[in-house]
Amino acid sequence: MLQNPLGKYRPVAPIQLTDRQWPNKVITKPPVWMSTDLRDGNQALFEPMNGEKKMRMFKMLCQIGLKEIEAGFPSASQTEFDFFRTLIEGNHIPDDVTIEALTQAREPLIRRTIESLIGAKRAIVHVYNATSDQFREVVFGLTREEVKGLAVNAVKLIKELTAEHPETEWTLEYSAETFTNTDLNFALEVCNAVTETWGATPTNKVIINLPASVEVATPNIYADQVEWMHRNLARRDSIVLSLHPHNDRGTAVAAAELGVMAGADRVEGCLFGNGERTGNVDLVTLGLNLYTQGIHPGLDFSDMNTIARTAEHCTQLPIHPRHPYVGDLVYTAFSGSHQDAIKKGFAVQKPDALWNVPYMPMDPADVGRSYDSVIRVNSQSGKGGVAFLLETEYGIVMSRRLQVEFSRVVQQYTDTHGGEVNAADIWKLFSETYLDTIEPVRYVEHHLFEHNNAQGIKLVVEHQGVKHVLNGEGNGPIDAAAHALQQIGINLKVRSYEERSMSSSDDAGDARACAMMEVATAGGSGECYGVGIDANIVTASLKALISSANRVAVQAASSKAA
Repeated sequence: MLQNPLGKYRPVAPIQLTDRQWPNKVITKPPVWMSTDLRDGNQALFEPMNGEKKMRMFKMLCQIGLKEIEAGFPSASQTEFDFFRTLIEGNHIPDDVTIEALTQAREPLIRRTIESLIGAKRAIVHVYNATSDQFREVVFGLTREEVKGLAVNAVKLIKELTAEHPETEWTLEYSAETFTNTDLNFALEVCNAVTETWGATPTNKVIINLPASVEVATPNIYADQVEWMHRNLARRDSIVLSLHPHNDRGTAVAAAELGVMAGADRVEGCLFGNGERTGNVDLVTLGLNLYTQGIHPGLDFSDMNTIARTAEHCTQLPIHPRHPYVGDLVYTAFSGSHQDAIKKGFAVQKPDALWNVPYMPMDPADVGRSYDSVIRVNSQSGKGGVAFLLETEYGIVMSRRLQVEFSRVVQQYTDTHGGEVNAADIWKLFSETYLDTIEPVRYVEHHLFEHNNAQGIKLVVEHQGVKHVLNGEGNGPIDAAAHALQQIGINLKVRSYEERSMSSSDDAGDARACAMMEVATAGGSGECYGVGIDANIVTASLKALISSANRVAVQAASSKAA
């Protein structure tokens, strides 16, 4: 039982801002977005991203349209430093993208940070130090003057070092870390000293960042703090006022939205909100919240499946199936009354009319989702039982998205035949749908080889009744086989791959592998699953790829017929 909190916790006092303006404001344009997925988000992972994953994430952030990206903490490790050098020396940074590097207000770290950024076209040097009395007294044992001195001296050094590299367009960002717990008058004093020291002007603006390093109060109090700073900062026309909300109270999105109403120009966060403790603010949710209010966020979320799968791959963190706008089940209803209202909404929704479908604040098609799982909503209700019977009776442990897809097949069967289906019926449907797909391609055999540091494959298949010997290379057997299939006109993009053991006894020799593969056509449409089962893991994966190819062909034929 929770103890009485009185006397143990000190609530944050409200701000004396009796003439607050933000409650009467509305957001009319998107803020400047800054992604810290590669820094704050990366620091929160069990296993930080390696170079390949960081590069993949960086390129995706650029494709989405983010123009400011905090690429890491280059003074923290050689790995972080090297990533900055790879980005710059390899010309991986688009001309309209500015990279940002974080550093503490310490001379050796600042020097290392500037060194990591040399040669960049544009760079933001993001320096911070904690300003709250809690950190000043408990962590550092400093006076207020010493805390302000740390910030001022750091800015002086950054100004001196960046002047030595005029080929780069430098921007200073200063974060008053633990801002939400800092006396506002002292936060103002430090921030004013920073902008004065840098010499901020309307053409040489300083980013002043107000982080909710720990979310300690309700979003309206954060908005009051932001508005107070917005109204009292010196040189306001020379400042980009930025927010960095964390999610300790679970209200980071609301805090960011109210903070923008209160005068902020910029928001820092991670795509899906991962970050230290309970996370940073979720940029996808923020952006699509704007979108559903008729304001384009300036970011491209039209292929949300690819964005979500890439983020999951790079971070090794799953996206919750009910995550706003993004989760695999977020456009799926289980309740019969919801299903009825949604179907009626789709029936009357006109293509050129304002979106007005019950229970659905956004059109799934806008983020690249199909209507299948929405229109055939009742198929979801049986997926748990279907998955249970296949696992217990046949050893098939389906991935979540495969469960969703196959449950629609089962529902179509029950709609036609009626009555109850048993495990044998479900296995027969599963085999016919995924395992016995031999048209237009049938797997015959394969042979692997190494060539030029790549995986090579000789893949023998029958295509439309004719035997073909195909050759391909890639970064693994699946990639090599996908390239090989292009020789017979099959172009597939692998979205996800999972492999599970199907051992049916304690005898290891009786084990088989079940490979499940989600693919799309090269153009990014026609997503579906393929499944392969074999004693050999590679063979199972190749059968899954070919199963996917055949199912894509069936879907294409059905679409043409319709």
